[in-house]
Amino acid sequence: MWPILHTSLLMLVLFEYAFSSTASSSHFSSTCELQGQFHLNGMHKAGDVVLGGLFQMHFFSTFPDLSFTSKPQQLTCNGFDVLGFRKVQTMTFAIDEINRNVNLLPNVTLGYSLFDNCLTLGVGFRAALALLNGQEEQITLNKTCVGSPPIVGLVGDSSSTRSIAISSVLGLYRVPMVSYFATCSCLSDREKFPSFFRTIPSDAFQVRAMIQILKHFGWTWAGLLISDDDYGLHAARSFQTDLSLSGAGCLAYLEVLPWEKDTTELKRIVDVMKKSTARVVIVFAHESQIINLMEEVVRQNMTGLQWMASEAWTTAAVLQTPHLMPYLGGTLGIAIRRGEIPGLRDFLLQTRPDLLHNNSYENSIVNQFWEFTFQCRFTPPSLDWVEAGGTLCTGEEDLEAVETEFLDVSNLRADYNVYKAVYALAYALNDVLRCEQGRGPFSEHTCATLQTLQPWQLVYYLEKVNFTTSFGDRVSFDAKGDALPIYDVMNWLWLPDGRTKIQNVGEVKISEFKGEELIIDEDKIFWNLESKKPPRSVCSENCLPGTRMVRRKGEPECCFDCIPCSEGKIINITNSLECISCPEDFWSSPQRDYCIPKETEFLSYQEPLGICLTAASLLGTCICAVVLGIFTYHRRTPIVRANNSELSFQLLVSLKLCFLCSLLFIGRPRLWTCQLRHAAFGISFVLCVSCILVKTMVVLTVFKSSKPGGGANLKWFGAMQQRGTVLVLTSIQAAICTAWLVSSSPTPYKNTQYYDDKIVYECVVGSTIGFAVLLGYIGLLALLSFLLAFMGRNLPDNFNEAKLITFSMLIFCAVWVAFVPAYISSPGKYADAVEVFAILASSFGLLLALFGPKCYIILLRPERNTKKAIMGRGIKS
Repeated sequence: MWPILHTSLLMLVLFEYAFSSTASSSHFSSTCELQGQFHLNGMHKAGDVVLGGLFQMHFFSTFPDLSFTSKPQQLTCNGFDVLGFRKVQTMTFAIDEINRNVNLLPNVTLGYSLFDNCLTLGVGFRAALALLNGQEEQITLNKTCVGSPPIVGLVGDSSSTRSIAISSVLGLYRVPMVSYFATCSCLSDREKFPSFFRTIPSDAFQVRAMIQILKHFGWTWAGLLISDDDYGLHAARSFQTDLSLSGAGCLAYLEVLPWEKDTTELKRIVDVMKKSTARVVIVFAHESQIINLMEEVVRQNMTGLQWMASEAWTTAAVLQTPHLMPYLGGTLGIAIRRGEIPGLRDFLLQTRPDLLHNNSYENSIVNQFWEFTFQCRFTPPSLDWVEAGGTLCTGEEDLEAVETEFLDVSNLRADYNVYKAVYALAYALNDVLRCEQGRGPFSEHTCATLQTLQPWQLVYYLEKVNFTTSFGDRVSFDAKGDALPIYDVMNWLWLPDGRTKIQNVGEVKISEFKGEELIIDEDKIFWNLESKKPPRSVCSENCLPGTRMVRRKGEPECCFDCIPCSEGKIINITNSLECISCPEDFWSSPQRDYCIPKETEFLSYQEPLGICLTAASLLGTCICAVVLGIFTYHRRTPIVRANNSELSFQLLVSLKLCFLCSLLFIGRPRLWTCQLRHAAFGISFVLCVSCILVKTMVVLTVFKSSKPGGGANLKWFGAMQQRGTVLVLTSIQAAICTAWLVSSSPTPYKNTQYYDDKIVYECVVGSTIGFAVLLGYIGLLALLSFLLAFMGRNLPDNFNEAKLITFSMLIFCAVWVAFVPAYISSPGKYADAVEVFAILASSFGLLLALFGPKCYIILLRPERNTKKAIMGRGIKS
């Protein structure tokens, strides 16, 4: 396998970078040496097993002109990165600590080969290939290439883009690569990157962590700024997907930050931020891009924003300046888990330059660190450099006396990940040593040895690594090669004296029982706002209970209007898309947030209308009783005897029943009241009208009998005939009512059609034909009585009631003719009120018209209540 690896990777290197080489002779010799040294900055130490490392030790590179007319010059790395070098030293410290640990990799010495990527993809890729091919190795051609490769595993890289490129090649040969800072979620794809591991959580978890913070503070409307690389683009994709799935909010805008200082583009982006109503800005980008952006933010003096930082710049000291803190103060950020590495500071203090290899690329990185820290030179760049004030390095300078971030080990984050990555490889190698032949995991239960170890075998053990650091953190990898997800939540504190501080205000992690968990201490958070409270960042305020969301056309789903629920519908939660209908017997409250029982409506005894009708009914009944008493007391007087006292008594009783039956129409309808009310009403009025009809007939017969030859008519209207006629006419109505009740009885009914918010209790007539026949029969008798009375209106006054009956029947008919359309058009209880009013009006009309004049004579004009007076009127006339 390794000849193929050496050959193919070597061809890649030669093709990609076009290194010229010359053969030592025209014929192959027994050995050959790789041509075209890369001259990369690095640090190396021999060992039984060598681990590779890729680190950012410079901030940028300067590329030479490539004319290809002469041998290409090497690029130049500029801007020494002290913190990057501290990561390098952390790896060397971890290896030194492992070598001194008798319980881990006993009798095995770990070596290292570390290179600087100069923050450039080409350099990092070139360094990775150099590590894999072992550019210092001599390849024997006449023997089978066996043995372990130059390195068995690689720690790095710090960038997602570089890690993608490097791991895509390393993955072809299953060479394990453990990154300490590459967070792109795309690297979790085991099909594309089968041998990639990392000790930093994936951006997929970082995005979810940020979404949890957004949900915690109710920020549903945020802007997103990303870097134009895999780190930012994959984060943006995760944000859009996870926000949509979780329903936690929307992105007000998504802008890609330029790598270069493009003033026009930066101005456009800041203008977008200024016009947006989003008060929260999430930034997935690198320090250099944030610096360029903040220059434009300061120029436009755009304050009042709540910034959220990704782990790439959460702890960036270069941004924590008095110049930027008025804008960036209060920033919330996701940071890599802080750890402690005992003994690291003492180890860093032992850093000393290598004066013997001052010009060697392989071990010159310490010298570069020394020159940067003490601002001196081991080799003067020019002859007059010292005379111009330059200082020469002696190598004896006191590192502890210099104020440098290099020695500050109080806030180790990425360095701690490097430390864990080295130990993960070491524990995997240790598991290789512990394997027992015959019980191994490979074919035929064999084991690997450090002398014949292949990278893919180390991948197997790396997948099963599980250990705990001295700081108490458990290190293992899931099926995707990702570390256990945990982040610290940081807050940028701006102190009154102008100093800045980054404080830990919480953490986001995945716990075994609670799943994803956000723990945050709001009391510790510094808010860089006038209110000193969390800002409101929503496109639309929450739709309160009683209102529903209506999304605005063409805008994100977080932008909506709140519309009150329609009548009869409610919603008791916030931000609901739909209102729900109340049950049939319930109606919506005025606020539309809960259902209340519908108001019931019927003609009750408690309301003013019911009270008035009840009082009128009882008054009519009392008057009838009084009149009945008067007639009974004066039953032997001429005026009572002359008006057929028996029929008068029957009429008064029937009128009394008419007044009382109106009470059946008042109160909540029940089955018995619905059945009884119309029957009692129909029979009572037929009894009343029958008495009037018979009385009219008697009057006409009496006056006709007074004429010559008319005496024979009286025998047909004796007392028995009168009673029988009333009984027969009333029995017909009773039969009609019985047939109606048997065939289709009236029943109580909850009517919800008249009003939406009321239940009208009423009696349905059951059979409209039965009700029409009942009313028609009463109307027929009343009309017949009216016609007969009208025919006798010109009879002598002495014994003539025809005029009074005519007038009473006229009132009766007018009332009931008006009743029909009024009853049909009146809803609910008003239909009952109309019917009661018709009963009372017609009853009062009959009572007053028929008995009013008689009571007047009996009580107020007793002198006229004599036979002589009655007969005298007839003589005078």
